[in-house]
Amino acid sequence: MRAIRNLVATLSVGALAGALAVAAPATSADAAKSPTIFKVAASSTIDTFNPFISIYLLPTGLNRLVYENLVQYSVKDGSPTEGLATKWETSADAKTWTFTIREGMKWSDGQPITSADPQWTYQQMMTDSDMGTANGSLVSNFAKVEAPDPQTLVITMKEPQASNPGLEIPVVPKHVWEKIGDKVKYANDTNVVGSGPFVLEKFTPSQSVVLKANPNFWQGKPKLDGVTYVIYKNTDASVQALKAGEVDMVGQPTLTVPQFDSLKNADGITTNAGKGRRFVGLSLNPGAKTRDGKKVGDGNPVLQDKAVRQAIRQAINIPELLDKTFQGHGTLATSFIPSVYPQWQWKDESKLAKYDPAAANAKLDAAGYKKGPDGVRLDKSGKPINLRLFVDNSDSVDQSRADFIVPWLKAVGIGVTVKPTDGDTISADTTAGKYDMYFTAWSLGADPDYQLGINTCNALPTKTNGEGSTSMDYWCDPEFDKLYAQQHAELDPAKRQEIVKQMQAIHYDAAPSIDFWYPENLEAYRSDKFKDLTKMPEDGGVLNGQSGYYALLKAQPVGADSKNASDSSGGGMGAGGWVAIAVALLAALGGGAWLARRRGSTADDRE
Repeated sequence: MRAIRNLVATLSVGALAGALAVAAPATSADAAKSPTIFKVAASSTIDTFNPFISIYLLPTGLNRLVYENLVQYSVKDGSPTEGLATKWETSADAKTWTFTIREGMKWSDGQPITSADPQWTYQQMMTDSDMGTANGSLVSNFAKVEAPDPQTLVITMKEPQASNPGLEIPVVPKHVWEKIGDKVKYANDTNVVGSGPFVLEKFTPSQSVVLKANPNFWQGKPKLDGVTYVIYKNTDASVQALKAGEVDMVGQPTLTVPQFDSLKNADGITTNAGKGRRFVGLSLNPGAKTRDGKKVGDGNPVLQDKAVRQAIRQAINIPELLDKTFQGHGTLATSFIPSVYPQWQWKDESKLAKYDPAAANAKLDAAGYKKGPDGVRLDKSGKPINLRLFVDNSDSVDQSRADFIVPWLKAVGIGVTVKPTDGDTISADTTAGKYDMYFTAWSLGADPDYQLGINTCNALPTKTNGEGSTSMDYWCDPEFDKLYAQQHAELDPAKRQEIVKQMQAIHYDAAPSIDFWYPENLEAYRSDKFKDLTKMPEDGGVLNGQSGYYALLKAQPVGADSKNASDSSGGGMGAGGWVAIAVALLAALGGGAWLARRRGSTADDRE
């Protein structure tokens, strides 16, 4: 469920490679002598590894490796499947969900996993809004959570609930977390106790994140001994590293089309244009405010007018933007729910706006924004309209989009000042409401409940500095909130889908963001060194940015005996072992990152 960039190391790639290099074993005999390390090139921000707080793509993705959910997403199609729970059932009125916890599971420290762990995890978010920063909307309908015995968890809802309440929320060990003082500020970056395939052992800011294999993972130990995420300043450097064999996979964030094309015929490399679960767009500041209506930030007041936001959409030639900046590797968006989930996606051709600068001009004229002598329109106070557009200075695609958008908006009388900056600054400013426009992107899970929830009024911040916000665009609408509650309780799948589509139509009309397209994830890996990587969904899916932990769960070196691979679908305990996942941040000072927003900074870092 749930669209951020970074910085900072003046180390050269070669120096870092020398510091971290562990040769990938070429034979099974070599594998017995040295650990098998899989290296992934990436660019992304790390806010925290605290699963209650983290909203950025990379740490959220790493937490998927560390903590098992009560219910997991299926690798086949994203539907609910076994996690800590082996089965679940609901009462006739869908207000009581009963989960059966798998017997014999252990945390990485050897302590048993019981129903008390998800009970404690959920109760923290139910009773402390700060602990619900990342996933609080998912427990908003919980009335109480009970653990009548170690293998049974009972969740009683305030209202009937259709979506499985065990999805998406990482379950933490009660025996560890209940001893922590300030849980909200806890970084959770060393000696972590987990239940997933890997466990975070150490985090060195701007250098590395080290995980070790969890010998107690219920699906068995992965074949890989380690995964190293090396974060480069830009994807050009990561592509060169892949060609040189310094990394084993690229695509986090997605490659540019020229980069992708350059790898198609490269020796030992396999490319993949996967159906992603993301949308890319332009976020507008519709008048950021707190839940009790207090102003947040300094957004241009003209964007509080829906007519202006709608006119901006009509003034942008989205098909041409997709063609010129991403060479058509995507599907034009109709809403914030991607086409990979067709049962949920709203697509009413009769209501979709088309590129029409004449209509945009007419709309602005009718709304009372007259043009000045220089062709720039004046706001209601008589000042020329000039909007700030944040652009990540490390992202060439961001910059290219801006080059097109500025003249398109100028043609309808809206001035734009491009503000190049780093991703961390964009993240901080947008969270604080100090923006007019910026490029955004989000990744969604198979059930849209989370993404719908962060568009409700309850997702707005509690403080005027933006604290407590999980809002997608600082927008909310009482009618949207009403429908959110209805879809939450609707048990008929078809009826629920129709309600969800109505909600998207409301959001589309309000235009707090302009949805551009659903991009393919352009990625590649060293198929001469590793095999058995798993896409999600299995049919045409992605390796990077999954909503599960499947990509590398069965991966192993080329030449390894597949018969000795751990069974990732069974329930046995894994053997011992260790894994190093180093995320080496090789950005130069002031360098960028990647926003894929769960709530984040730029178009490649938000989950």
